[in-house]
Amino acid sequence: MNHRAYLALAIPLTISTMTTPLLGAVDTAVVGQLPDPAYIGGVAVGSLIFNTLYWVFGFLRVSTSAFAAQASGASDSVQGVLALSRPFVLAVIVGICFILFQWPIEHAALLLISPDSDVSQFAAEYFRIRIWGAPFTLMNYVILGWLMGMAKIKESLSLQVLMNVLNMILAILFVHVFSFAVKGVAAATLIAEITAFIAGLLIVVKASPFKWKFPSIQELIDTQSLKKMFNVNKDLFIRTICLLVVINMFTAKGASFGTELLAANAVLFQIHYIMAYLFDGFANASSILVGKAVGSNDKELYKKTLTLSRQWSVINAFVIASVYGIFQEQIIGLFTNLPGVIDLSIEYGTWLIIYPFAACFGLVIYGVFTGATEIAPVRNSMFYAMIVYVITQIIVTPIWHNHGLWLAFIIYTIGRSGFLVMYTPRLNKKWYTGTGPSTEL
Repeated sequence: MNHRAYLALAIPLTISTMTTPLLGAVDTAVVGQLPDPAYIGGVAVGSLIFNTLYWVFGFLRVSTSAFAAQASGASDSVQGVLALSRPFVLAVIVGICFILFQWPIEHAALLLISPDSDVSQFAAEYFRIRIWGAPFTLMNYVILGWLMGMAKIKESLSLQVLMNVLNMILAILFVHVFSFAVKGVAAATLIAEITAFIAGLLIVVKASPFKWKFPSIQELIDTQSLKKMFNVNKDLFIRTICLLVVINMFTAKGASFGTELLAANAVLFQIHYIMAYLFDGFANASSILVGKAVGSNDKELYKKTLTLSRQWSVINAFVIASVYGIFQEQIIGLFTNLPGVIDLSIEYGTWLIIYPFAACFGLVIYGVFTGATEIAPVRNSMFYAMIVYVITQIIVTPIWHNHGLWLAFIIYTIGRSGFLVMYTPRLNKKWYTGTGPSTEL
């Protein structure tokens, strides 16, 4: 494993994962051209609700990718099929529950965030349409995670590009041609998610390296395997809850500063998502390689992957910060043409130049831990970082307002990286002494 081989995996994965934040970014950018900042605020709040719902179950993609990579490394066809089947069933059940409980979810979320009345109305319109895509979105997580774990990079990239290009075309059509406003961007995303699910099923059947045979009920509910899957997913679930506490506290506090500042923060947060997903492609590459190392008991591959992960996290930070620093005004201008929102976004956007350096290790080394299915350190580091964020926000926002809010977020991000890096020697010791995780799902 060398730099060229690592990049050959990481770059397509980066392009693929980059399409994920584009769903929210396109929605924000399309309504950002409308005359009222409440449109941006409504989509921002609506997107936040779905980010909360889906990120809680983001482990469906992450753990599926790790288990699939381990099955691929061990050339175990049975475990490869089970790596997809078990989380797929869970995704269906959870998605249906979201639809059944949509009314209390909507009202609880809007009560918690408490946006202005116009923003609340648009957020509700957005939510009531997109909620019907919940089962498809979660099943897409599983499909995408499995394809990535099996190193089917072209297939996962094609699936993501299909979804996002369709979303872009339909969003522009529904908003600027048919004047459906917020309902239009929500409908565009819903149609794109359903289409991607159908295409994803076809891709899985065609791309699978194994002879496809649906497992028996006994194989699906094997006690030991389910225990391991739920232990991994439990830690990822807690990690995601901590992340969502931070994001929801950030958004709720930002909403208290007024609609225009809420809109500016929404634009900056969409840019932050894009930055984070640029790192996520490298994290996915590290996760796949470490998963294969675990599956094949290749200690040299593990060691080299860890080294490459560290090096490219720093290089990536410099590139991302430089591009944003040079083209800040042009990037912000892609999301809105409202002068007040643009001015506020530029005023507070300097924090995003710092963000890549604060986040790089936490976002890339994370992939090493997930590939080894050693998730407790990820959970712990996120919990400690969340505590740091809560304390910092309480102290600094009364003094520096929105600047204080962004300062708290950057400090949280530094903590997220620092705490996780502190666990790396323990993972190395566990790996080199031969007590690494079992590859059986």
